[in-house]
Amino acid sequence: LLTLLGGLTGGTLAFAMQWYSNVIDYPINVGGRPHFSWPAFIPVTFELTVLGAALSAAFGMLALNRLPKLWHPAFNSKAFARASRDRFFLCIQATDPLFDSKKIQSLFLHLNPISLEEVKLDEE
Repeated sequence: LLTLLGGLTGGTLAFAMQWYSNVIDYPINVGGRPHFSWPAFIPVTFELTVLGAALSAAFGMLALNRLPKLWHPAFNSKAFARASRDRFFLCIQATDPLFDSKKIQSLFLHLNPISLEEVKLDEE
């Protein structure tokens, strides 16, 4: 829906801009054609439709995914400091109604982790 609306907005604005500039603001008689010669407006209208759709899709995807997320409460963990160098960091959030902290801890203790830490996530 965002892509469709962005494309329609881009195409409408492109067509309206060309119509205004050629009919209202600065009409020039070129080769005896009418001022509102809409077939000449199609290439620019198409290009700005594609541009509007692509930009709205990209920025809409980022907004709907709440990206970029530059900070997460899991970053407060001491083990996270080495996660991007030589360690592996796994964060399981307790938002699932079937989440059971004791089962998760027993599963991970069975796998012999280097460290196991429970971090309180304030925002969720």
